[in-house]
Amino acid sequence: MKRIVNFSSFNVFSIEKEVWDIEYHNHNFYELIVIESGTGTHYLNGITFTYKKGDAFLLRPSDAHEFSIKNKTRFIYIKFTEHHIWESLQTDKKAELHKVVRLMLEDSTFVYESAITNTTDRKHLLQLAKILLYEFGNKSMYSKETAADIFSAIITILIRNTMNSGGMERISKGFNQAERILYYINVNAMDANKMKLENLAKEFMLSRNYISIYIKKQTGFSIQQHVMHQKIKAAEKLLKQSNYNINEIADRLGFNDASHFNKIFRGYKNMSPSAFRKNN
Repeated sequence: MKRIVNFSSFNVFSIEKEVWDIEYHNHNFYELIVIESGTGTHYLNGITFTYKKGDAFLLRPSDAHEFSIKNKTRFIYIKFTEHHIWESLQTDKKAELHKVVRLMLEDSTFVYESAITNTTDRKHLLQLAKILLYEFGNKSMYSKETAADIFSAIITILIRNTMNSGGMERISKGFNQAERILYYINVNAMDANKMKLENLAKEFMLSRNYISIYIKKQTGFSIQQHVMHQKIKAAEKLLKQSNYNINEIADRLGFNDASHFNKIFRGYKNMSPSAFRKNN
């Protein structure tokens, strides 16, 4: 697989293509791809998604992808390093957003759809991406500073969509303890090491007994049930959107084997993974 290497900490450009001619690849940087126009499919980490105007895909260095274009598409690329995020975020936001940004950058869930779900945010982010593209290529006074502020705004919009929040008010107030733990579980459910009870408790500076009791009391479900819920959600997407066979899906999701996966999935969905795939 091809690996694209970028030696700049920040780069913004646009391309327009009728046919995708770049082979399946990954990078040594983070990349936000905003769809300015056009339609097609995005093949990311073995899963295919359709795309349209306003979609935005956040790729991490380990992600591999390529596009298949249906209608001529204009892409806006924003390439950046983790260090550049911390340089760009306004000083008074860094402490508040540090945890959420860290989770966003380290998201181990391998099923990624558009990073933008809110209709208004889709419009705003696309406009900001266009302005950022202009300012990045402009050599006028304060263009660099303006580009940094716009990039900060884009990251903030991504954060509140990642959090599935209703707006900036919740970000400014912050999560309560249960919400922080559940968000961490949602993000890292596929990472068996991070989901070990002792490691999860250590992350939030709690005892393993207390964190189990606390989450059960706050939500009515155990930590293991929350983890499994995320795995079943991921399994549904893989069954609908990928060509992986049942054994491969079971392995990717951390089940002991296909039989174990089949038993758990049937318990949640009242049908086997194969039946679910056929029906969808």
